[in-house]
Formats: sequence, C-alpha cells, structure tokens
Amino acid sequence: MMDWLLELLDNHESVAYTVLIYSFVICSGVALGRIKFFGISFGITFVLFMGILVSHFGFEVNGHILHFIKEFGLILFVYTIGLQVGPGFFSSFRKEGITLNMLAVLVVFLGAVVTIIIHYITKTPITTMVGIMSGAVTNTPGLGAAQQTVKDLIPDSSENNAVMQTLSTGYAIAYPCGVIGIIFSMLLMKKLFHVNIVAETRLNLLKHRTGSVLDKIVLEVTNPALAGKELRILWKIMKFNFVVSRIKRGEEIITPSKNYILKEGDKLLIVTSHDDEEALESVIGKKIDIDLSAEGRRKNVISKRINVTKPLAYSRKIGELGVNDKYGVTISRVIRAGVEFIPDGNTKLQFGDTIVVIGDDAHIMALAKDFGNSKKQLGIPHIAELFLGILIGVLVGSIPFHFPGIPVPVKLGLAGGPLIVAILISRYGGRISVTHYVSSSANLMIREIGIVLFLASVGLGAGNSFWKALTQGDGLYWMMYGTFITLIPLIIGSLVARFFYKLNFLEICGLLAGASTDPPALAFANQSAGSDAPSVVYATVYPLTTFLRIMGAQLILLLFF
Repeated sequence: MMDWLLELLDNHESVAYTVLIYSFVICSGVALGRIKFFGISFGITFVLFMGILVSHFGFEVNGHILHFIKEFGLILFVYTIGLQVGPGFFSSFRKEGITLNMLAVLVVFLGAVVTIIIHYITKTPITTMVGIMSGAVTNTPGLGAAQQTVKDLIPDSSENNAVMQTLSTGYAIAYPCGVIGIIFSMLLMKKLFHVNIVAETRLNLLKHRTGSVLDKIVLEVTNPALAGKELRILWKIMKFNFVVSRIKRGEEIITPSKNYILKEGDKLLIVTSHDDEEALESVIGKKIDIDLSAEGRRKNVISKRINVTKPLAYSRKIGELGVNDKYGVTISRVIRAGVEFIPDGNTKLQFGDTIVVIGDDAHIMALAKDFGNSKKQLGIPHIAELFLGILIGVLVGSIPFHFPGIPVPVKLGLAGGPLIVAILISRYGGRISVTHYVSSSANLMIREIGIVLFLASVGLGAGNSFWKALTQGDGLYWMMYGTFITLIPLIIGSLVARFFYKLNFLEICGLLAGASTDPPALAFANQSAGSDAPSVVYATVYPLTTFLRIMGAQLILLLFF
C-alpha cells in the first residue's frame, strides 16, 4: 500500500524527491524555529539544522542540484537585500561608512590572527584551519577560493583530494557553530549593554535623522538684502538642497516658483534637513511657530503623495518636466525604498517612487494623472528587470582580479557581485531608465525564499561530514577552534564599536552579520530588531568584507602552507 512512497524516497535523483526533501526541511525548520529555547528562538536559521538532521539519516540530494539551489537562493537573498538598502547605502557610507568598514576590517583581521595562532599552538594543518575559519565566519566564497588555491599549491591529485576533504570537513563542522556563535554574540551584547530594543530603535532614527527624516520649518524674511530678490537667490547663496513649499504673504498662501519676488515679512515653509536649519535661519530670518500646512489646507493649498508609475515621469529629470510651470505645484520630497530625500532639478524619478506634491487639489490631480499614481501598476512584478540585474550581478561577481604574488585570481563571487549591482541599480538605475522596483511584500517574499533555500542546501550538504567529524577524529577540537575564531573577533569588535565609536545595538548587529558575511545572522538581526536597520550597516560593510574574506583565505594558505 505504501510502496509508492518508499519508491519515491528511494529515488534520490528524481525531481519529486528533491522537492519533497527541500519542502520538508524548510517547513519543519521554520516551524521549529519559532519555538523558544530558554527564551531564545533561532527563526529561519533552524532550517540549517533540520537540513543536517535529514541528511544524517540518509535523505541526501544530488550534489549538482544542491549546489545550484544553494547558490541561487543566496543570489536571490543578497540581491533583494541590495534593492532594499541601496538608496540609503551611499548616504550611510558618506556619514560613517569609513568607521563601519574599518571596524569590519578589524573583525576580519582578528579572525585571521586567531586562526594562525591556533595553527601554531595546536599544530593543526593550515589547510584544515582555513576550512575551519571559513565555516566559523560562514563564508562559502572564502572556502571556494581556498580550494582553488589548494589546487594550484598541490599538483598531486591524491594528496590534493585528501587536503580538499579536510578543508570541506573543517568548514562543515565549524559552520553551524559559526551561525550560533554570531547569534550568541548578538545576544551577549544585548545582555551586556542592557539593550532596550524600542529605545535603541529610536536612537537609531535620531542618529540618522539627517539622512532619512526631513524637517519642516517656517522662517520669516527679516533680511533686508533679500527684499526685491527672486526666490532662486536662496539656492545661489546656499550650497545645499532644500524646498520652499509654501509662502504666506498677508492672508494669501501660495506654492511659489523660483522667480517669485521676495518681500520682508514673507513667511516661508521650508523642507530641509535638520543640520541645515541654522544656516537657513541665519540668511532668511527668524523661525516662527505657525502651522502653514494647516492654514494652507484651509485655503486649498494641500499636500498629497503621488506614486510614479508612468514613463513620462521617470524618463526625464524633474527640471525637464517643468512641474511648477506646467502644473503650478511643488515636489517637496521623494520617498524611495523607505528613504526620504529632497529632490532638485537634476533628480530623475524612478518607477515606484512616492513624491510629496504641494499645491491646490485640481493641479495636483492633473499631475497625478500624468505621473500615473496607479496602485495596479505598482503591483505588477518586473521579472525581466529583476533577472537582468541578477545576470549583471553574476557577471560582475565572476570578474577575476589579479594581484601580484597570488596565483589564484580573486572574485567577488555569486554573493558579492549581485549585492553590489543591486545597490547600484536601486540608487542609480533611474538615470538610465532601468526599472528596479519590487514592492516591499514581494521583496520580502523573494528574500525569505532565497535564504531558506540557501540554509536548507547548506544543511543537506553538511550532514554526513558534520556527524562524521563529530564522532571521529578531531571534530570536537575543530568545533572548539571554530568557536574561538567566531567569538573572539566579534566580541572585541562589538566592544570597540560600542565604547569607542558609540554605535547603537542595531548597527552592531548589522556590523557583526556583515563582517561575518552571514545572511542567516542578518535575518536573525532584522527579526530581533523588528526592522531592516541592521541591513543598511550589513550592506555597507559586506562588499569590502567579502573581498577581504576571499583574499584572506588565499593569503593565509600562500603565506603559511
């Protein structure tokens, strides 16, 4: 009666069997990940351990299929992460990216130092230690780079195969501990720093206020030098961007153009960043406490949010669209992937942008009609553009970089390439009319599918070697070495970040995940923080860290083999 089921489970090469195993691992792993152990739940990271358990009991998947699913899942995850955090990536980098990347370099350097010290103290072969290090920092590209280096260093095929096996085994035994170790580091820092997530989230918003949150202020023109001058003179004096969305003169409130003639006593409603308020006040005049937005609404000067969904809006720069002359309205803000910024004439809108428009209702409706404002269009998935970006990302990740004295070319790989391309497309794609838009719900769905496929594949691939290393040979020692390599750099890096550079807990979580190039840890960090705040830091340090992890694994072999 059950012969059909036994036959299905025995045929490890069939598509149905592969889908069945992956579905079981992911379904059960996600469900068990919701269970709290001593108040801690591992979330989707538990999919990895379910994969190890299932593989241990003989339910293996074809190696070629497993490798493809693992890499493709990772590509989907990092690419959608890049699309999400791209718009905020460069502003973050300008402000504190150097500090974040230097902290990540510190973590990577300490990991290499700990690896070399353990090699000399325990006499464990450096090839095994590099495999353990790659697993301890959950860096698969580093393992691949190390394997390529071993092929060049050991021409004898039999010896080569033996060393490659120890590399893979060391990686497999250390990887689960690496994932747990990174999460443990986050929980330890949370306990040590007495973190209140709600308070830390507020702190993070305030710290990045100038990059993501804009202020509205009302200034009265008291500078006599401005009287009789056109409004455009303000942008000639100031070297930063801002928007004058309304002007009140007497009882009249209007949305001005830049050729509006200023007069003493005019009251200007200005949208600007917090840091620029003082400069504007020093040039224009005193700040006054009135609500021009509310007064404007009573006089039919309102603000509305419009979605950009028509090519007319995202095929040209705002200055070329002549918004104020044609519609008599002002675009005060642009919201792109959750990041709010002030546009200027050179800003090129992108599909899916939300713009805040100031003016009367009739004119705003005319602009909305031409700009699209279609919820239906936003719901249509742009599959071709998504895979075009992935295609370019894979090509970029495959470009070899040659360095003197290193026999093996260094590559960004299938994780670094798509991440960098996604960041660039999400930030600059509109300039070449590339539609990158993925709705938040679709982005999250693709991201979660990618990460669970990756985790399941790693677990299914590591099952046999994992248990064999634990029960035979030096597996437990390797696990301990991996734990040292994971924890020591992360703890030191966290303490330096907190006490010397005053980073908040959300930033530290993103730093730890990014410095370990660990998507599962990032997923745990985002879940713990209840936001995508760690993702911005993760994306800031990930490209450089990926490069250093890959290059570091090769350099250690070349210098100490």
